[in-house]
Amino acid sequence: MPQHVCNGAALMCSFGVAPAQLTVLPQNRVMTSSQPAATIMDYQPFVNVGTFGMCMSIANPMVAAATSAAMGVLTPQPCIPNTIAPWTPGAATVRIGNLPSLDNTCTLNCLWAGVIQVTVPGQFTELIP
Repeated sequence: MPQHVCNGAALMCSFGVAPAQLTVLPQNRVMTSSQPAATIMDYQPFVNVGTFGMCMSIANPMVAAATSAAMGVLTPQPCIPNTIAPWTPGAATVRIGNLPSLDNTCTLNCLWAGVIQVTVPGQFTELIP
């Protein structure tokens, strides 16, 4: 069974070089292992999803420009997550504030072609059926 994701979960992007942390604001007042529980709507860049260090995606305009200036040599640039849609698919069996909760099998797409996954859910005691 998947694990419930909460504040402090570790995330990784397929084009990032470092993990980021998920920040869940305590607006829904639902806790899991003494931390605010996440929903699929916790996807806002720099509010919920932090930076992944450097970005290596050529779809990122900053990386494309730096790579072009370096005569085609891939030149990573600072990561600025560009997540514009909620996590998918969400856990339909557990709802928080009438929204599907977030489990460790969900993914989040970045506009720069990256796929963000949960590597550490932030807690290990509560499972989602």
